Amino acid sequence: MVRGNELVIRPAKTNTGGEFAEQILADLIEQGYSSKELLQHFKQAQSQVRPAVEKMIGEAESAAFSESEYVSYEDVFGNEGNI
Repeated sequence: MVRGNELVIRPAKTNTGGEFAEQILADLIEQGYSSKELLQHFKQAQSQVRPAVEKMIGEAESAAFSESEYVSYEDVFGNEGNI
C-alpha cells in the first residue's frame, strides 16, 4: 500500500493460500485436468502459494533496504504454465 511517499508492507496473513483456490482451480480445469488428477495438481499448486508470497515479501523487504535489484513477477512465481 502506498501512503504519501511511503510504501507500507504488511505481514502475510496466516491462511494457507485458500484465497487463490478459485484461480488455481480455474487454471487447472482450463489445462484439462479433472477428477483425481485435478485434486493432485490443485494440492500441489496450493502448497506453493504461501512460500511464493513469503519469498515475494522477503525480496520486497530487501529491495526496500536497497539490498537487491528489481524482481519481476516471473522471478517470484515463475511462468504461468508451471503449475
